[in-house]
Amino acid sequence: VTVMIMSLKAGNLGLNMVAANHVVLLDLWWNPTTEDQAIDRAHRIGQTRPVTVLRLTIENTIEDRILALQ
Repeated sequence: VTVMIMSLKAGNLGLNMVAANHVVLLDLWWNPTTEDQAIDRAHRIGQTRPVTVLRLTIENTIEDRILALQ
């Protein structure tokens, strides 16, 4: 198993991440476009496998407010 860990802000830049087919979001962002861009790095041209996205959140934290803003 090969794993690459990067922050959401680094992952939403113009990177080509088609080697990945699993995306796990650990840090939510108030602007859903930032998350969408990070996820789309795995959905680029050349991706041959289905891409799975998992968003992990903790209840009763500031993440509840972030989800409400989205």
